[in-house]
This record gives sequence, structure tokens and C-alpha cells, in this order.
Amino acid sequence: MLTSMRKNGLTLALFALVCTSLVVATHLLTQDKIAHQQQREQLATLNELIPPGSYDNDLVASCKQVTSPLLGSEQAMPLYTAILAGKVTGYALETVAPDGYSGAIRLIVGTDASGKVSGVRVLAHRETPGLGDKIELKKSNWILSFNGHSLTGDNANSWAVKKDGGDFDAFTGATITPRAVVKAVANLLRLQQTHPEVLADAPSCERAGESQ
Repeated sequence: MLTSMRKNGLTLALFALVCTSLVVATHLLTQDKIAHQQQREQLATLNELIPPGSYDNDLVASCKQVTSPLLGSEQAMPLYTAILAGKVTGYALETVAPDGYSGAIRLIVGTDASGKVSGVRVLAHRETPGLGDKIELKKSNWILSFNGHSLTGDNANSWAVKKDGGDFDAFTGATITPRAVVKAVANLLRLQQTHPEVLADAPSCERAGESQ
């Protein structure tokens, strides 16, 4: 009986070793493909916010990590800088609307060099289907209402939903979600205008990763 137990134990150990080896081998074979696909998807999103003809640098490689309370999170947010012929032509910066109806809403905001919004996209949210999820472009065109807007000292009050006296529409039965998104985008623009050094001096994503 003892011999049989040992034999079964060795069989199980060998089986576990083979399975582990297969998992490791599969990971090694696919990790480059997965990373490449993720990079392509990331660039596709960036190109929705920053026109491809407006830059000649590697947008993904330009990544920096920006930390500011105005970005709605204690975590550093990725910043991508568009450069054409040596001059900055635009930015794409991630931010968080912490006060969504069902929790935090993660966004990425594109702006040109003057601070005018070129596009906003929702990266992640848990808002109510059929109501708050209209912040997604595939559900409605509401998110496009930010295009062409900028934040100035004269129009700060317009950066609110119409129910609060601003310029942006709310959704029927779901005011909290658009209110949170409008506030988050306005705060990001405020950061760009009042603290440009935070963006300029931010560490690269690669250096930030090495320091952790």
C-alpha cells in the first residue's frame, strides 16, 4: 500500500510539473503578442483624441506619470504628448471622476496645445445600463459634446450640466453621471492651465515603473 501511495504521489507531482511547464511556456509564447495587441488598442484610442497627422513621435513611448488631486485619484495618471517637428501639438491625459453614480469613472481627455478639448473617451465605468452608460460613445454621442471646448476664467460656470446652470446636457433620470464627468474634465483642464510644470516635470512611465 505504501508503494502504491508513493507511486500515486510521484504521478501527481509529475502531472503538476508538466501542467506548470505548459502554463509557463504558453505565457512566454503569447506575452509579446498580447503586449503588441494592447499597444495597438492603446494607440487606436489615442488616435481618436489626437489626429495622427498632428504628431510624428511615438505617442505610446511618450508616456509620463502625472500625480495631482485634480485628476481624481491618488494614483499617477498616464500622460501622452503629441509632438510635430519638435513642437508640442497636443496631449492625452487620463483622469478619474470619483463621484459617478456607481463608483469611479476612468476617462482619457485629449487637448491641443492651446488647451482646447479634442476628444474625451470613457475607459472604464460601472454606471447603470440604459442610463449612466450613455457616457460611452457606442451608446450615445454625448461624450462628443466636449469637443472644441476650453476652460477660461470667463466660462468656468458653463462647465456644468444644464440643470446646474452649465452648458452640458444631462441624461433623463441620470444627472449624477454626466455631472461627474463634466467636473472631471474641467478639473483636468484646470490642472493643465494652472500647473503646467506638473505635466512638464512628470517622470516617464518607464522610470516610474523602475522606482516602484
